[in-house]
Amino acid sequence: MIYVKAHRPAFAEHEKITLEDITVPDGSATAHLYRPKLVTLVGENYNQESFRADVAAALTVAIVALPLSMAIAVASGVTPERGLYAAIVGGFIVSALGGSRFQIGGPAGAFIVLVSATANRFGVEGLLLTVFLSGLFLTAVGFLRFGALIRYIPEAVTVGFTCGIALTIFASQLKELGGINSGDGKFDGFPSPLMMFSYVNPAALVIGISTAAMIFALQRWRPRWPAMLMTVTAGTCVATTLHLSVETIASRFGDIPSHLPLPSWPNHPLSLVLDVLPSALSFTLLGGIESLLSAKIADGMTGRKHRYNMELVAQGIANLASALFGGISVTGTIARTATNVRAGARSPLSGIMHSLFLCVFLLFGAQLIGFIPLATLAGVLVVVSWNMIEKGLLVALLRNWRSALILTITFGLTVAINLTTGILAGCLASIVLQWKKPRSASDAAEIDEGQ
Repeated sequence: MIYVKAHRPAFAEHEKITLEDITVPDGSATAHLYRPKLVTLVGENYNQESFRADVAAALTVAIVALPLSMAIAVASGVTPERGLYAAIVGGFIVSALGGSRFQIGGPAGAFIVLVSATANRFGVEGLLLTVFLSGLFLTAVGFLRFGALIRYIPEAVTVGFTCGIALTIFASQLKELGGINSGDGKFDGFPSPLMMFSYVNPAALVIGISTAAMIFALQRWRPRWPAMLMTVTAGTCVATTLHLSVETIASRFGDIPSHLPLPSWPNHPLSLVLDVLPSALSFTLLGGIESLLSAKIADGMTGRKHRYNMELVAQGIANLASALFGGISVTGTIARTATNVRAGARSPLSGIMHSLFLCVFLLFGAQLIGFIPLATLAGVLVVVSWNMIEKGLLVALLRNWRSALILTITFGLTVAINLTTGILAGCLASIVLQWKKPRSASDAAEIDEGQ
């Protein structure tokens, strides 16, 4: 397989992680163990200073996760509270049982396409069953020690399907960005640009574009500020104060429940289980890749090493619990995990407390959610789709014809068919190219140059 050295993540390019004052083992000797990182706090010198750092990091991450979880849920075709349920329940379990000290679990933008397609085809109940089955599969993958295999999926494949998902998310948000209600019977399917333009709501378009522009500006010049929450709040205040005619969460979904629902055990016929099985396998594949990639990035930022099989087991249990509480799929989230590290987190307690902060907001601030314009959430997801693409790594991969071919195959099939097809085809292409690769010194030099 062809690998390219990982570049620093794009979302961290304005931050510096310094660990001069921290001396820690990298955890290599225990990476294979089934021991949650939370357990390792026992016996460590965890004190009040560390706890205060975890509380501050938890609040920071919760501020980022709040609008993002709702935006991902809405873009996935379900009500916004289901994104919060996933962040609260799933995020708590990922941090409590996970094999990464800094991993933050919750709904991820990479799942929007899969969740949306599953919900449209099988309904919400079918979606919850799919999430539940994927949780079983992820848990089994972890206990069978297959975590190491997922970690070695070629980087060109990972970047290829990520770019494909980013493009699909961006395209899916054009209607919301322009305030076009696809359910009003004006057109069927994906409209032409001219037809879309004729139905654009100018107020929604201005709010959506302004939201994206403000987030980009704040991330560029004030990277430590909670850009997403600030812009969503600003857009909501403007729309409410000026009484703009834009669609909001309340106008589409109604009131948001101000409590967590009681867990409900799935009870579905065998025929539905068999129908959703392919989707559950896709959820499992993407969840494993995304969570371990996020944990690996956290390792690079902190000098530690995650326990990959334990991490998969925790992700599986988190999806089981999320489905029981009515939440959507859960995985390790790269941007929120990086935010957790940059905010000074010391332990998994920061991830646990971030879920508790989100729960407090759901209990006492649910009514405020209804005022949020859907165009502002679309603006958030435009930024998410752009940030998903590792630009430097993409350019580096395209410089070598083999990795470029693998990336292109994965990207094209992800967009044209589906995620699973893209990943499998990319991995197969990587194997074929590795097998056909010349063994001469000049070829080795060519590959080294590409890297």
